[in-house]
Amino acid sequence: MSWLDRYRSLEWRHQAAANKAVAGPIRDFYATPPVSKNKLLDEVPIVALDFETTGLNAEKDQIISLGLIEMQHRKIRLNTAWHQLVRTDKELPSESVVIHNITDDDLRKGQSLTHVLPQLLKRLAGKVMLVHYQGVEQQFLDAACRRVYGTPFVMPIIDTLQLGQRLFELRNHTIQATDLRLFNLRPRYNLPRYRAHNALTDAMATAELLLALSDDIAPKRDAPLKRFLSQ
Repeated sequence: MSWLDRYRSLEWRHQAAANKAVAGPIRDFYATPPVSKNKLLDEVPIVALDFETTGLNAEKDQIISLGLIEMQHRKIRLNTAWHQLVRTDKELPSESVVIHNITDDDLRKGQSLTHVLPQLLKRLAGKVMLVHYQGVEQQFLDAACRRVYGTPFVMPIIDTLQLGQRLFELRNHTIQATDLRLFNLRPRYNLPRYRAHNALTDAMATAELLLALSDDIAPKRDAPLKRFLSQ
């Protein structure tokens, strides 16, 4: 996202991207109207998404796996769970293998990004994307869509890291460097401990954390989506 786009509304950026979309999966994605920000959060279809990548630079690093699960009406829909390995054109750096436990042999069984991306866009269309730290998923998806379709990726996003930070600041709590990590926020709400760095497990963990955070932010469950969207 350019510095200028940061000052433009989500609706403006969505329409600008839709106008650039070429025929195919990316145009189909933008043809589905975005969710109204005034709908109650409980009524909004949400897709919790997590990527495992070879690094944090979306311009040079690559997505090696994705996990997602859908939720609506405060329910996590287990039958929608999807975990997919993504083939790369480079050997994995050793430090990446140590973190994710995904090897080059594993990725040979995966699918190419150009095959996975249309499936992912179809699952996201008309919904809200839920992540923990949008700097990874949003940037990598944007870079992928620009490379494959020549079109930026724009959609409404809920970021549980941002929500956690807002609650800390609202209560004047001191924030340590690691406090906002996914698996450090979860114990504050008595959520179970999972092993990190599996994309599907992390997507599930993020979905559960949203349910806990939303109860903390709006106990009466009467808050609109716009109160939770990332900034």
